[in-house]
Amino acid sequence: MRANISAFRGRLGVGDGHAVALANGSRFGIRTAGYGMAGAVLSDFVLIGAVALGLGALLAASEFWFSVVKWIGVGYLTFLGIMLLRSKGTLNEFQADPNVSTLPSGRSVFLKSFFVAITNPKGYLFFTAFLPQFVAPELPQLPQYLALAITFALIDFTVMFGYALLGARAVRVLRDKGVLWLDRFCGGALLALAGSLAFYRRASA
Repeated sequence: MRANISAFRGRLGVGDGHAVALANGSRFGIRTAGYGMAGAVLSDFVLIGAVALGLGALLAASEFWFSVVKWIGVGYLTFLGIMLLRSKGTLNEFQADPNVSTLPSGRSVFLKSFFVAITNPKGYLFFTAFLPQFVAPELPQLPQYLALAITFALIDFTVMFGYALLGARAVRVLRDKGVLWLDRFCGGALLALAGSLAFYRRASA
């Protein structure tokens, strides 16, 4: 129960998806960050769909598959964190003109946020423990899981939009040196989350 409460707080607090939204908002602006939000929203449907099909229970029962998903997630978060720590932290030309060629593709931003979410096994374990409490077994399962997925997607989108907006507004005030520190903060947050995930144990779920 204590682990489930901790996971629920993680869903509402600063998580890996929120750190990515903050970085996307500061580096690319709200418009491009929106692709990342869409990727994270899609991941909610994938995670809840996987739980409905039993994948969450498989990860909860299998140390091997839990470890596979966990270390993929650790590696990906570490990669993103290092990339942000190595960035020059300057205002790029696309921040003055969102149409220039240096702006990353919406697809790349979308996939980055999507993979951050689906490679974190804590999401599967959280939904596996949390969602059945709101599902009536005597009623059709699909409409209930769909309603829960829409609810969580709306919550995630709202929170991520707030982080992306914060990043986009902050970059206008902080300018070059501030952007450097914002990149460092986001990179450090992602590395800290990677470290937290590396030490996360299935038995504590």
